[in-house]
Amino acid sequence: MTAADFNDRMLSLGLARVSEAAALACADLIGRGDEKAADQAAVNAMREQLNMLSIKGVVVIGEGERDEAPMLYIGEEVGTGDGPGVDIALDPLEGTTLTAKAMPNALTVIAMAPRGTLLHAPDVYMDKLAIGPGYPTDVVSLAMSPRERVEALAKAKGCKPSDITVCILERPRHQEMIADVRSTGAAIHLITDGDVAGVMHCAEPEQTGIDMYMGSGGAPEGVLAASALKCMGGQIWGRLLFRNDDEKARAAKAGITDLDRVYSRDEMVTADVIIAATGVTDGSVVSGIKRRPGYVETETVLMRSKTGSLRRMIYRNPTR
Repeated sequence: MTAADFNDRMLSLGLARVSEAAALACADLIGRGDEKAADQAAVNAMREQLNMLSIKGVVVIGEGERDEAPMLYIGEEVGTGDGPGVDIALDPLEGTTLTAKAMPNALTVIAMAPRGTLLHAPDVYMDKLAIGPGYPTDVVSLAMSPRERVEALAKAKGCKPSDITVCILERPRHQEMIADVRSTGAAIHLITDGDVAGVMHCAEPEQTGIDMYMGSGGAPEGVLAASALKCMGGQIWGRLLFRNDDEKARAAKAGITDLDRVYSRDEMVTADVIIAATGVTDGSVVSGIKRRPGYVETETVLMRSKTGSLRRMIYRNPTR
């Protein structure tokens, strides 16, 4: 199958159903304190729905290596086996802790692209930097210090560094980065989890108030974030980080030979992509699950890079 066989328009609604099903499956586990149960419910529902789609799908970003994950593992084949060959990147529940604690910005997310066009990122850390649309290419880079990035973006935006807001994952490893950013006078929006949503915030700074994302997080989430920005507009760069030889071996297994390479958005996602994200808890990207008399309601954002379209879909599922 070639990219020309990838009928993203026809597949997009099916992808929305997949993310909706995963969100609904963990609805009863919001605030219940059980991260594993919530994640497993989302995984089960997402896999069941994926196997209904007329695709020859391969999970390239999933729940982990085959020996670590019983389903939706990297390399697992999904779909009916009919239709186009596709790469699938997914996070059945981005924000398991957020869900368990009923905190904002938990969502389900899945991306699909023609076979062989999504970066097979191993399950390691990735140093990430993202900004929204409308800027020259490479106005900021991973080679810059955090301070230099803020100053360069402010100059490109025509504002003071103190007018810039940066989203950073709140982790001890980011303490120096946070201090360097704050030294410019810029504001920092700290998040506890969910860096796919964190990167997506950059694409709509007028609504979210966030201009830039930086910091290290999961490499699989970096590919999902790049998929989102390919649809929404914006730039993202990622460099894989390795803590030991085992992680380097994972990269080799994924076919990655240049361990220091910096990947741009279009190198992580080399063809048109579709992505769906459904809110589990309320967030700035999508609303969370709502219980109404007689039904449960979800909100899904569905995006296609080919057209740059973004749909917000409300789905009401009757309760029985």
